[in-house]
Formats: sequence, C-alpha cells, structure tokens
Amino acid sequence: MADKLLSLGLDVGTTTSQLIVSELTVENRGSAFTVPELTITSRNILYRSPVIFTPLLGENRVDGEALKSWVTSQFLSAGIDRSQVDTGAVIITGETSRKENARSVLEALSGFAGEFVVTTAGPHLESVLAAKGSGAVAFSEETGQTVLNMDIGGGTTNLALVRKGKILRTGCLNVGGRLIRYAPQGTPTYVSPALQGVTEDTDPRRVSSLLAQALEMAAGLTPATGLLTALSTREAGAFWEPPEPGAVICFSGGVADCIDRSPALLEYGDLGPALGQEIRKSRLCQGAYRTGTETIRATVIGAGCHSTQLSGSTVFARNVTLPLRDLPVVSFSEEEQVSPSLPRLIKSRRQALDGIPALSFPGFSGASYRQVTALADALAETGEGQPLYLILQQDMAKALGQALSLRLPEGQEILCLDRLKPGTDSYLDVGRPVADAFPVVIKTLVLGT
Repeated sequence: MADKLLSLGLDVGTTTSQLIVSELTVENRGSAFTVPELTITSRNILYRSPVIFTPLLGENRVDGEALKSWVTSQFLSAGIDRSQVDTGAVIITGETSRKENARSVLEALSGFAGEFVVTTAGPHLESVLAAKGSGAVAFSEETGQTVLNMDIGGGTTNLALVRKGKILRTGCLNVGGRLIRYAPQGTPTYVSPALQGVTEDTDPRRVSSLLAQALEMAAGLTPATGLLTALSTREAGAFWEPPEPGAVICFSGGVADCIDRSPALLEYGDLGPALGQEIRKSRLCQGAYRTGTETIRATVIGAGCHSTQLSGSTVFARNVTLPLRDLPVVSFSEEEQVSPSLPRLIKSRRQALDGIPALSFPGFSGASYRQVTALADALAETGEGQPLYLILQQDMAKALGQALSLRLPEGQEILCLDRLKPGTDSYLDVGRPVADAFPVVIKTLVLGT
C-alpha cells in the first residue's frame, strides 16, 4: 500500500520566483519478513507556476506581502489548500538571501505556505537541490560519469560535483546574470557589491567574459587565480576547490537558457544574454557539456521534489508534538558516544544553543544490549526535563527509545530516528509519520550579511 505526500517547492531568487506542487509516493520495499524499508519511489509534479520577477521594495528589501499574495493566487490556480501541504522547501537563493529582511520573509512564508514547509537558505543546499532538480544527479547515476553542475542564476552560481550519482562537494560563486542591470539604452542602473574589487567595468560583454573565465577556473579548465577567490562566496565555508578536468559540465539556472540561443544583448536588462554567449564561446563548451533537463526551474524542482527524505522505520516517539522545525543538530563522534564524559559534553554543547537541539550519534552496527543501555544511561543523566531528540545513523532508534522510556519521567518528550546523517551546522525539520517512518528535511540556515 503506497502513501502520498503533497510537497511544495518555492524559490525566491535574485531575479525570479517560482513555485511547484508535487506528489511524493512512499512505498515499503522490504519483504513481509523484514523491517519495513520505506522509500520515496516516485515524484510527480502536479503544478508549475509561472516564473515571476521577485518583488522588491528598493534594492535591499524583499516585498513579503506581494510574495504572500502571489503564493495565495498560485494555490488557487493549483486547486489545493495550503493545509494539504505535507512537506517541501521555501528557499531564498542567490543575492536575495542577502536582502535586509530575508529571514523575516522566510519566517512569514513558512507559516503561510503550509503546515510543514522548510524555511531555508544557504549555498550548500541550493547546490544540492539544483543538481538534483536539473537532472545532473540522475544523469551521473545512469551513466556512471562525473558531472559538474553549474546552476547560474541572477546573483550566484551554485556548483555541485557529482560522481556515480553521489554529490561529492559543493561551492558557490558570485557569478550571475543580474549582477549588473541596465536601462533600455544600456546605462547601468545597478551594480552588485559582489563586483567591488573585481572590476569597475560595466560593459556587458567584457564583464561577462571575466565571469566566464571564473567559471572556467571553477571547472578546473584553466589555472585558478585571485579572480576565482574574489568571486567565491564565504557563506559556503571553505572556498571552492576546482576538480580535475574531465567532468561533464551540466548547466542549469536562468542563464543556461541563454547559452544555446542568442537573445538580444539587453533583452532582459541585465548580463544574462551576454554571459550565456561568453560561456558558449569559452572552454566550458568545448568539451562534454549538456543543458539540464530543467534549467530555470532546477532549484525549485529540487526543493519541491528532492528536499524530503525518510527516516528508518524502527523509530520511537513519545509525547512529541509534530511537526518540529529548525532543530539545531549537535553531532558526536564514535569516540564521544562511548566516552564517560558524554553527559558533560552534551550539557556544555546544549548551553551554547538557543533552542532544543537534535543530538546526532553514529550509533552501533548490530548494537548489543550493553551498548544500547550504556548510551541510554548517559543520555538519561542529561535529561533535565528537556525534550530529547536523537538522530542515529545506525538502525537502533527503537531500542534506544525504549531504553530511555524506562529511565526518564513518563511525561518527558523522546524522539529517536535512525538511518539519517545530518552534517555539521545543519538543522532538522521533522513531519508527522508516513506509515512507520518520519519525513525529514536536513538543511542549513545560512543567510548572508
């Protein structure tokens, strides 16, 4: 018996905003004699909104009320009520994530758009979603080839290196079609701060040639210089490390639509057409390259179809009110999870946070009774009446939850989920269970300054 989840994807980008509604099918792939193996088996897009220009109040503020009004109209067009939405992602991407009120807009839209919708921004997640939404991950998995996905939007280019369907690393550059905007006669009306210290030139062809050179460096096709460093964003953490040449380059994002066709130079009043043409002439298109199955919609399709994953089905929940949003993840190593000082470590790391965290542990493969009870004893020492949310990589959540239920007061919240591996500095959203598993979104909340 298959279960269905209604998923929303909303991308508020530097240049454009768009929304999709999709249906995720969840099925049990395990046999009758094994633990349920719940998997998202299909993703069917039910509705695609028109692509609109992102409404702004001046250069530094997103018009949240205009966005809310537009989302309302799109729910009507899709024929759904916002209360029907189970999961998905609302993301502010590119330069828009640096607007003064980006966080408040995210918060307003998340509560408005559905009961369980992620509010997230950050170049790592953008890169992952774009690579999945463009078809680069599926292409790599099907062919076994290494693919470098370049999602080139209005303000940034999100990079994802994919090998055999697995994303190895991500990065982000301040390279996009709306870094300079022009009046119809060609006079610049806006120059992004991201270009300060890079160039004072505003000629669309010369600036686009420079940006295409940076993309060549990012692909490892030419030696990296200070230009690549100057255009690399710091929100992603470490600077992008170019791969070895040989990867198939996949283009997505709005600028990708300008690579294999030639719109008029200032058709959109920005760098987009010139940048597409310079990319087409560059080394990026002299070897193996392809345009994604989705271009301008790649990120929103990634958000609506690929942001959700399922926990394992041997889970434990007691007194937990769902959905849970924005749980900061605190991770512990294999050594720390068996250390006598684990209770002290948990307490000290909790104190450094504002909210209740999700504690992430590697767990134990084929966990023994002694290992489960020892971890439960350590966790129970830190209970302090606070909710206890636990994430484990290994399949042992139900056993650990049952052990904790014997050690903690009856009214205390306990949630144990397994088969999940959240990264450093990530956050979790957890929805109501589907069959025996929980829909989970692992995300980063990184807003530029």
